[in-house]
Amino acid sequence: MADRPTALVTAPFRGPGLETLRGIAEVVLDPWIDARPLRIYDADGLAARIDAEGATLLVVEADVVAGPVLERPLRAVASCRGAPDNVDVAAATAAGIPVLHAPGRNADAVAELTLGLLLAVTRGIVRADAEVRAGEIYRDGTIPYQRFRAWELTGRTAGIVGLGAVGRALSWRLQALGMRVITADPYAADATHGLDDLLAEADVVSLHAAVTPETTGLISAARFARMKPGAVFLNSARAALHDMDALVDALGSGHLGGAGLDHFPGEHLDPGHPLCSMPQVVLTPHIGGATYDTEANHSRVIAGDLARLLAGDRPEHLVNPEVLG
Repeated sequence: MADRPTALVTAPFRGPGLETLRGIAEVVLDPWIDARPLRIYDADGLAARIDAEGATLLVVEADVVAGPVLERPLRAVASCRGAPDNVDVAAATAAGIPVLHAPGRNADAVAELTLGLLLAVTRGIVRADAEVRAGEIYRDGTIPYQRFRAWELTGRTAGIVGLGAVGRALSWRLQALGMRVITADPYAADATHGLDDLLAEADVVSLHAAVTPETTGLISAARFARMKPGAVFLNSARAALHDMDALVDALGSGHLGGAGLDHFPGEHLDPGHPLCSMPQVVLTPHIGGATYDTEANHSRVIAGDLARLLAGDRPEHLVNPEVLG
């Protein structure tokens, strides 16, 4: 047992992937998500923890992997994220440390939440729930059937912007509802539309692009104006993809029929923000990937690649393959 590496795992890790990891390493499992109060290591704190555990394998999700962390004799760093944004990949590469990641780990989770946002927006589910709880089912001399009539999704057109794992996972779900799905993605050969044409045609627009200099502010005031009157806008990707003020204006004017958002700038929305008082808007606090299945998925992907690496094989999800020559 003395030659088995020690893996410090500060990410949530579960399911068959955890058993795989335990088969190849001594595992110190201390997920950040179980800590109360919240604990996310900076580089100095994480380096100290690595030293304390004698770890040579590091598996993280939220902690900062940079500076002194990459001065440790690590055999691999694994970030349980689609994009290892919390890792200084250039410094790891300079240090000869392989960096692993878990693309697509939360695709089904985010697609399901997006579908939930769509149904909540179009059918007034959140408002209806609030009225039941407040004893206002028959308020103002009306019945709920009068207040909550809506158009069905069947037969409508959904436009998906970004055909990565999440966009594709959402596509077949929308088709199963009887929706016609059109797509825009300049990097996907099977995308059906350009972005501006998609916006003009879709009854529902859902964003699933990565944030890059090219996509920051992608949905501007001009592009909101291109959308069909009454269209529904969904963003379960990142807030930086759209102009927040322009969205408020488009909703306030009645041009858009509703919106469902799982992200805000800095992942915080002040209760006084105009969106919070708009009944046609449904807001969730960055919970798209918050499922136990997401954790099981990244555990399987990361553990499998660590096993390959330790066996002398090439990992399947290696960010910096040049370190292996």
